[in-house]
Amino acid sequence: MEWLLNPWPWYIGGALVAAIMLSLIWLGKSFGFSSNFRTMCAALGAGKSCEFFRFDWKSQRWNLLFLLGAVIGGLLSAHFLSNGTAPAVSLETVRSLQDYGINSAGKSYYPTELFDVWSLKNIVLFVVGGLLIGFGTRYAGGCTSGHAISGLSNFQLPSLVAVAGFFIGGLLMVHVVFSLIFS
Repeated sequence: MEWLLNPWPWYIGGALVAAIMLSLIWLGKSFGFSSNFRTMCAALGAGKSCEFFRFDWKSQRWNLLFLLGAVIGGLLSAHFLSNGTAPAVSLETVRSLQDYGINSAGKSYYPTELFDVWSLKNIVLFVVGGLLIGFGTRYAGGCTSGHAISGLSNFQLPSLVAVAGFFIGGLLMVHVVFSLIFS
């Protein structure tokens, strides 16, 4: 059981992702979690009032099951297959985050200063961040998992451009915007 409770090496996770992607390519499917929102809206009847949601959503049921499996798997992992310790974080990262008032780094899976405190600043961060992620996902034609895993596996140039944009945006966030928000 100990091997199941501890983090797995990158090469095991990478091999599993590769096996799943090869299976999806073989089956002629493309993967992405953000497409599930479109599928759910179409299933709930949004196609009656919006052309974007007018498509054969039943052909995407497998992706909804994949999403459900990921949620159930995450819950099972967190509650039954975890030893309760936070992942190791470098001391330099912990110190940098402490400079911004985030003292939970290395002690918790997430920054409790952001997720456990309902302040106006945190609510605004969540709403604006969610809107930006939603807009970016729609504008890029998919999410990070769809482009970085599925799109790159299929050698799609738009996915390469999108992934480069994700990395540039992440770097700008960490090195520019983060200090403005948390200073």
